[in-house]
Amino acid sequence: MIARIRLPSSAALFVFGALVAVAPPAQAGDAARGKEISTTCAACHGTDGNSTTAEFPRIAGQHEDYLRQALTDYKAGKRRNPIMAAQVESLDKRDIADLSAWFASQKGLYFKR
Repeated sequence: MIARIRLPSSAALFVFGALVAVAPPAQAGDAARGKEISTTCAACHGTDGNSTTAEFPRIAGQHEDYLRQALTDYKAGKRRNPIMAAQVESLDKRDIADLSAWFASQKGLYFKR
């Protein structure tokens, strides 16, 4: 017996394409500006995102979109951490994009075992 593969209708593809087309693109971050405004972050995560203590995560070299989403989620309360919630409270979308670009552009350290 030959299995039939059912393809989505052209209407479903049109709706999907329309949704993708109108989705707002992620704002590209300015790493240079991110560096300028990262002084508060540096207190815990290090000036380049390579924390010197296991108490705070190393964020250098993380994917920019991951960092942007994490900061956005802390601000929206989707990720719950009282320290981070206080830190992101005054950040706007541009600040978040720029900080994400800065830390993503840094070289991360690898743990030696």
